[in-house]
Amino acid sequence: MISSSNDSQQPVAEPGTGEVRIGMPVARVDGRLKVTGQALYSAEYAAAGLAYGVVVNSTIARGRIVRMDTAAARAVPGVLDVLSHENRPKVRSMDLFYKDMTAPGGSPFKPFLDAQVHYSAQPVALVVAETFEAARAAARLVAIEYDEQVHETNLVAHLKRAREPSRLKAGYSPPPKPRGDADAAFDAAPVKVDATFYSGVEHHNPMEMHASTVVYGEDGHLTIYDKSQGSQNCRWLVSRVFGLGKDQVTVRNPFVGGAFGSGLRPQYNLVLATMAALHLKRSVRVVLTRQQQFTFGHRPETWQRVKLAADADGTLRAVVHEAIAETSRFEDYVEVVVNWSGQLYRCDNVRLEYQLVPLDQYTPIDMRAPGATHGVYALEIAMDELACALSMDPLALRLKNYAEHDASKGLPYSTKELRACYEQAAERFGWSRRPTAPRAMRRGRELVGWGMATGTWDAMQMFARARAVLHADGRLVVGSAATDIGTGTYTAMSLLAADALGLPLEQVTFVLGDSNLPVAPIEGGSSHMATVGSAVTGACEKIQRALWQLARKVEGGGFESASFKQVEFTGGAVRLRMRPEVALPYTQLLSLAGKSEIDVKYLLLPNVLQQKKYIRAVHSAVFCEVCVDEELGTVRVTRVVSAVAAGRIISARTARSQVSGGVVWGISQALHEETHTDHALGRFMNHNLAEYHVAANADVPDIDVIFVHEDDRIVSRIGAKGVGEIGIVGTAAAIANAIYHATGKRLRSTPMTPDKVMRDAPAQGFPVK
Repeated sequence: MISSSNDSQQPVAEPGTGEVRIGMPVARVDGRLKVTGQALYSAEYAAAGLAYGVVVNSTIARGRIVRMDTAAARAVPGVLDVLSHENRPKVRSMDLFYKDMTAPGGSPFKPFLDAQVHYSAQPVALVVAETFEAARAAARLVAIEYDEQVHETNLVAHLKRAREPSRLKAGYSPPPKPRGDADAAFDAAPVKVDATFYSGVEHHNPMEMHASTVVYGEDGHLTIYDKSQGSQNCRWLVSRVFGLGKDQVTVRNPFVGGAFGSGLRPQYNLVLATMAALHLKRSVRVVLTRQQQFTFGHRPETWQRVKLAADADGTLRAVVHEAIAETSRFEDYVEVVVNWSGQLYRCDNVRLEYQLVPLDQYTPIDMRAPGATHGVYALEIAMDELACALSMDPLALRLKNYAEHDASKGLPYSTKELRACYEQAAERFGWSRRPTAPRAMRRGRELVGWGMATGTWDAMQMFARARAVLHADGRLVVGSAATDIGTGTYTAMSLLAADALGLPLEQVTFVLGDSNLPVAPIEGGSSHMATVGSAVTGACEKIQRALWQLARKVEGGGFESASFKQVEFTGGAVRLRMRPEVALPYTQLLSLAGKSEIDVKYLLLPNVLQQKKYIRAVHSAVFCEVCVDEELGTVRVTRVVSAVAAGRIISARTARSQVSGGVVWGISQALHEETHTDHALGRFMNHNLAEYHVAANADVPDIDVIFVHEDDRIVSRIGAKGVGEIGIVGTAAAIANAIYHATGKRLRSTPMTPDKVMRDAPAQGFPVK
C-alpha cells in the first residue's frame, strides 16, 4: 500500500467522470478538498504539546551582534526559551551540510551559526512559547546591540565591480563563446539599436506563507510539514545540518499554497523550527509573517544592455547582450539571462556576457522563468525598437530572422512550432489590422496600442521513480515524492494513469508530497510533467504488461496467443484490439490469479545520449492590447493572446490555467511589482502587500490561450514539455511594446508606472557600463 501524510484527505475525482483520455479538460481532483477547507497546509497540522516560534530579525544590513538581552522576553508568561547563536543546539558548520539540491556556488547562509549579520532582516533569534501570542509579544522585547559595518546594496552604483560568476548551480549554462565579430558587425551595419534596461527586485508573495510544523515523536522521530517544492530536498538538508539519519526525519508537503521558486530551497523557518524542536524535545511550529516573506530570496535586480544591428531589409547582422545582476556576498546566484538572445534569432555575429555584483543582501532565488523573464524582456523590446527603426512590422522582423536551429551549439530543435504560434496568435488577435505608426488608435480619452513579443523556455527532464498498485477491486494508486504547488500535479498524474489503464478518474489516486515516497525531483523549471509524468506512465505500462500476462494464462479467455501490441486497456479490462468483444476485467484477472494487487515500480532516466543531440525548448507568441491615459499615466491591459507550443498537453484545463496565470504575473511584472530600497539602511522598505503592489482582478483582462499542436518524444516519453514558466516570458515585453505603439514613448525599466508613462523621455540613470 502506498501511504502518505494525508491518507484521510487524498484528492480523488468526483464520481461519474467516466473513462478519460489525455488532453481532456477534466476538473481538478483536489478541487473539492481545497474549496471546502479540507486540504491542510504546513501550518495547519495539529500536534500534542505544540509550541510556537516567532523569529526576530536584524535591524542592520551588515555587522556583528555585540550583545543580546532576552531577559524581558523570557519574563513573558508562557515563554519557553529564546534561541540564538548564543544557546542554539549543536549544528554542523561546514558549507557542505547546508547545501541543498539547488544551492548555487558559495557558502550557504547558516541560521544562528555565529554573531555575524550578512543582510538586513536576517533572523537572529527565535522566541518559543506555549502560544503564538506570547511568542509574538516576547519577540518584540528582545533587545540587540550591534557593531554596524558599512554595507552596499545599490547594484547600479556598483556596476564596475561586476565579475564573472561561479558556474556551480544546477541548471545553469554560462553564455556561449562569441561567434563572429558582433562589435565590428554592429559598427558597420546601417540600422542599429543600443539600449539599456533595468529590472528591480521582485518578491514572491504566495498565498500560503512559509511555515514549518515539526512534530516531535516519542522515539525522537521528526515529522515535518513544510511549505516546500521538494520534500526530499528538505529532508536532505535537515538530516545533514543536524546529523540525523534520513530514517529519523520525514518531510511532508501534500498541499502547497503557491511557490514558483520560493520553495525550491529550504527557507530558514525549517532550520529554526527543527532546531527548537530538538532543543525542547517537543513539537514546534514556526510561521513567517507576510513582512518576513521579504527576508529571503527574491528575483535579482538586473541591469542589461542590448545592441542589435541589421541590414535595411531586416536581416540581423549583430546581437550583443550584456547583463549584470546582484547576488549575496556569500553565494553566487546565477541565472540564464542572455543566452536566449543567441538562440531565438538567426544571426552570424553574437556576443553575450553575464556578470554578478556581490551585495549585502540575501541570496536571490529562482522566481517563475528565472533569467528568461528579464533577458527575453530586454531582447524583445530591442527587437521592437529595431523594427521601428526599419519601418518594418515587428512580427515580420521576427519571421525574417526565424532560427531553425541553435547556431551557438549547431543543434536542431527536438520540436519547434514557434512559427505556428506567431500565425495562430496573430490571426486570433487581428494583428494584420495594426496601423504602423504610434498614436494612431484612440478609444475615448485613451490611446490604444498593440504590441507583441516572443517567449521561450527550456524543456527539461530529470530522473524520477514512481510506484503503482492496482488493487483487486479495480482501484489504482500511484505514488511519487512529487509536489503540487497549485499547478495541477495531482490532476495531471491521475489523468495519465487513468488514460494508461482505461479507468474512470475516480478510481485513480495519485499520492505525492512525502519524502518517503519514491524519489522525485524538486518541482521547478517546468520539468515535473516530463519527468514524473513519464515515470507514472512507465509504471502503468508495467501494470499493463502484468495484466496481459495474466490474461494469456486464462484458459479459453481468448488471449492465449495475443501479443502485447494486439491488446488494449480500456473500460477497466484487457481487450483485443481487433475483437473488442473479447475482454477480461482487471478485477476478474486478479481474482483468477489469486492476487490482491499488482505492485510495480519504475525508474525514469532521461535518454541523455539522444537528448544531447537536440535543443529542447518551449515557445510562445504573446500579443497584447493596452489603453493608456496620458494625463493620468495609467495603463490598462485590455486583451492578451498567448499561443504556446509546449509539446503534448496532458491536462488541458490545468495547463491553460498555468499559462493564463503566467500572463497575469507578466502583467504584474510590467505594471505593478516594485521594491523600494532605502540604501542608507540597506533594507527593502515596502515589505507588505499594501505597498508592494501585485496585479488584482481589475488589472486582468481577457486572456486567450492557444495550444499549438506539438508532440515531442525527445523531451519525454509522453510527448509533453512543461507550461509552468512559459506564460510569463514575453508578456512584459509585449506590454512595453504596446505602450510604445500607443504613446510613442519607449519604456525600458519595470514596472512601467504612471510617472514613467507621463515623462517626455524614458527614465534615466541606468548607465552604459
